[in-house]
Amino acid sequence: MSGGLDFEGWTCPVPLRDTPTVVMGHGGGGAMSGELVEHLFLPAHGTAGNTALGDSAVVDIGGARIAFSTDAYVVKPMVFPGGCLGDLAVNGTVNDLAMAGATPLYLSIAYILQEGTPLTEVRRIAAAAGAAARAAGVRLVTGDTKVVDNGSGDGVFVTTSGVGLVAAGVEIGPHRATPGDAVLISGDLGVHGVAVLSVRAGLEFDTAVSSDTAPLNGLVAAVLATGADVHVLRDPTRGGVAASLNEIARTAGVGVSLEERRLPVPGGVADACSLLGLDPLEVANEGKLLAFVPRDDADRVLAAMRGHPLGAGARRIGVCVPEHPGMVVARTALGGTRVVNMPIGEQLPRIC
Repeated sequence: MSGGLDFEGWTCPVPLRDTPTVVMGHGGGGAMSGELVEHLFLPAHGTAGNTALGDSAVVDIGGARIAFSTDAYVVKPMVFPGGCLGDLAVNGTVNDLAMAGATPLYLSIAYILQEGTPLTEVRRIAAAAGAAARAAGVRLVTGDTKVVDNGSGDGVFVTTSGVGLVAAGVEIGPHRATPGDAVLISGDLGVHGVAVLSVRAGLEFDTAVSSDTAPLNGLVAAVLATGADVHVLRDPTRGGVAASLNEIARTAGVGVSLEERRLPVPGGVADACSLLGLDPLEVANEGKLLAFVPRDDADRVLAAMRGHPLGAGARRIGVCVPEHPGMVVARTALGGTRVVNMPIGEQLPRIC
């Protein structure tokens, strides 16, 4: 490089893919996360690993179909508009189980506490977790607590695991996405990521934005009660709708075509994304679901969603197509199309 500039201390908002150390992008739920799992963790486990790793797994135990999930939560700040670390952790695991079509039943929770953290803060997080578990109808049955030296953590980290029961005849997974499927979303996009960012960065927008963190098992139950052949359910958390749809498209070997004018992006999210150069499709959600259902089932599934408080804003946003397999494209308001890529890292780190 000419000009005598020293690039040594520079940082890039999208981390480079070829790096010898862990970077924030490895935790973003995008391409870097996938590569870390594929090229480091799965080979390390060898035959003990499952190459179909997802947010939850369905296994047969004694004739019962059990869904199992685990997740870690490191959100900063721990309290944000609409929720906090405690309810986020419980809702996140409940939702991962629900996306497999399971009825969530039991949770474990582990707290990692930094020395010096006020017990009032810990109590608030724990109380919120308990309230969220009661609201979702799940029971806490085991857990753990660890304390790390001051400076070795960041207040409170939480890991939750959960199990649920999958009813006979329910078969939901990304591999079932089929050309002709309608792509549905249960409500507004990007509100969780923007809510966390607003308090972290001290930003104010014309419209107040609160996190959508919520348990989705009731909404999923309403959808399954329609009798529709639901192919795919996914809660678009880290990496947002863009990451979730790309994962589904690549797993099933299909294309996804979106209509940008149908995407429900509220004003506060649109303002934040415009100001900061973010794509709403890549911003995290914590109380929304995507559904792929046969075209003939779409209207009754939408009606069921809209009849539930967490799905009142449900709408059809696209269709699954045989063209451009493994890719997601969006038709713009001007009639053109753009490719919706898998995010590389994470636009907003530590939002869950």
